[in-house]
Amino acid sequence: MPRTPRPDPRPLVPGADPFHEPRRDDCPWCGSRQLRTRVRAPEGRRRTPGTFVVDVCRDCSHAFQNPRPTPDGLLLRRHQYPTEGHVRSNLAGRRRRRHHGGAARALLPYPEPESWLDVGTGLGHFPEAAREIHPYTVFDGLDPTARVERAQAAGRIEEAHQGLLTDPEITARLRARYDVVSMFHHLEHTTDPREELRAAHTVLRPGGLLLVEVPARPRLFGRLPGGRRRPWRPSDRPRPLHLMPLRNLLAELDALGYEVLTTRACAPRAHRILARRKTQQAAPSIRRAPSTTPPASSADPSRPRADPSPRPADPSPGRGDPSPTPADPSTP
Repeated sequence: MPRTPRPDPRPLVPGADPFHEPRRDDCPWCGSRQLRTRVRAPEGRRRTPGTFVVDVCRDCSHAFQNPRPTPDGLLLRRHQYPTEGHVRSNLAGRRRRRHHGGAARALLPYPEPESWLDVGTGLGHFPEAAREIHPYTVFDGLDPTARVERAQAAGRIEEAHQGLLTDPEITARLRARYDVVSMFHHLEHTTDPREELRAAHTVLRPGGLLLVEVPARPRLFGRLPGGRRRPWRPSDRPRPLHLMPLRNLLAELDALGYEVLTTRACAPRAHRILARRKTQQAAPSIRRAPSTTPPASSADPSRPRADPSPRPADPSPGRGDPSPTPADPSTP
């Protein structure tokens, strides 16, 4: 299938940083100008240029890298970090596979999905593990790198989409196509998490499910700024661009037209959120009262709608999962 066009490298401007955008003085989540710097350090042993700074909003507690890396800076960082190859060759890979299986089991109480899009799939290890839990589901993958095509060649996914979910071309092509969209530790690495959630709302069918895992924000900074406890290696820089408190993320999902079904803590130090796309259209920027006349569904009329109500868990051994706790917006 055709690839999404990638921007060509632009000529260097004297005095401009090609790897970082201009520093911003407001919070990207709530717009507040009450910011404080929590971390300022050199780039580390990977020898990317400049320094990195992590700011925290005093009003909403959203943490983010400021200044934000440019697309060239993000591409440089992807090439520097090792890939997740050889997932079965070591202990960490086996643990990751078990973790993927547990995430796939979170959907067992619900109807079997026909189509599933894994955003940020990499080499497709999650679809490979999830297919053992959902053998009748078609898994597709989306990733900004060419690894997604290797995942397709290895038979881990059916269709490979190289690019970004927020790309208008990809969003239009995948509109209302999937029963499930999953994002595992993907939102915190994107430049605009809100746009990612809005794009996921577009590619989901009405009643479709969104499965998200994000880092547990309250534990990430530990004793910073002291240098003794960090969520990354002392000689390296943090990889997440955004660290979102759980309450902020749950409120945003509700504002974008999702119904949060469950939220639970999962290892390693993360939150797993399962939300359902509502039938009414999501508000673009402000909350509105729900319309009394729901919009026409953009799903395929020839495809029967699955019952969104939960189904009883399969009593067969190996298909159970610990009962998730109801979502609590007050959870830190």
